[in-house]
Amino acid sequence: MRPKTPALTVDGVLFENQSVLLVQRKYNPFQGTWALPGGFVEYGEKTEHAVIREVLEETSLNTKIRMLLGVYSDPHRDPRGHTVTVVYVLDRVGGELHAGDDAGSARFFKMSKLPTLAFDHSLIVKDAFQRVIHGVLSKM
Repeated sequence: MRPKTPALTVDGVLFENQSVLLVQRKYNPFQGTWALPGGFVEYGEKTEHAVIREVLEETSLNTKIRMLLGVYSDPHRDPRGHTVTVVYVLDRVGGELHAGDDAGSARFFKMSKLPTLAFDHSLIVKDAFQRVIHGVLSKM
């Protein structure tokens, strides 16, 4: 019998002009709430490929990874069960912003006017923004 293990997800943080890219969730959990673009890693897929794929599917934006932000593993971060997310800071390399896949809407929000976010995404955005302010990331 296989041991019970957490599900693996990815999330992408994309900053532009003091704003962060968010998607409005089309389905539960947190239907209608804003979140970072991301989703489940497919079997056999690298997390680096999964985040690029998920962001493209949900926002129509082509991105590249700037850096690994971190791993968020609180067993209670997702009401569906224990889910671990690997979070990357991204740069846009092309595409035009349009919601797709399981995103009802996609847009940039000024950091000073963020809506309530799903899961632990407020913490993730805060962590990413603090690293930007402290000079770890140079092009916001």
